[in-house]
Amino acid sequence: MLEAAFRTGDYDEAKQSFQQLLARARADGDRALEAAALDRLGMLMHFQALEGDLTKADSAAEEALFQQALAIRRELGDPAGTAESLFGVGLVHQVLREDWDAAMPYYTEALDLAEKHGDLLLRSEVHRHVGFYYAMSDLQSDKALEHLRISHELRAELGDSRWIPGGTIALGIAELADGLREQGLAHVREAVRQAREAGLSERRIEWMEQFLRNAESER
Repeated sequence: MLEAAFRTGDYDEAKQSFQQLLARARADGDRALEAAALDRLGMLMHFQALEGDLTKADSAAEEALFQQALAIRRELGDPAGTAESLFGVGLVHQVLREDWDAAMPYYTEALDLAEKHGDLLLRSEVHRHVGFYYAMSDLQSDKALEHLRISHELRAELGDSRWIPGGTIALGIAELADGLREQGLAHVREAVRQAREAGLSERRIEWMEQFLRNAESER
């Protein structure tokens, strides 16, 4: 799924694998695996939506997958899994429906659980979107920078080159918005370099390069 999202754009193999896992989990009565497969199918739909392959009308289907996974994980008492699925529901509200008020309760609960039980990537992702909230909705640039710096540091610690450029450019964008022009431009330039070195898709690199050109031309 991540190779499709960051490099190839071909989700067929991942979708088939997750559907097979879901069928096996239900046949075996494996509730933990069922929740994991549901959650991954929801995230797969989300990555496709980001590429414009799905419409906002599909947000209900995506949310249903995350909500099913969330219900199972709450029932099983799985705090890390619960945080992951809470984050997924928050993504539906924030990204697909542009409803920050609906998204933030999910992000807030997810952040609390993720900080105690989540892995590096989940913690980075939740901090990233909480940072976006303060940057775009609540307009508290100091809090936005705090969360986006944490997200960036966690991605660097994780060491997966596919995730790092997104953390770097998000930090740069927040710094530019906060008036830290040279620092922000340096991070955006670094993100473009990281994206090229990681072999990310042309679509991902192009929007970073366009943002950089626009930012450099502003005075």
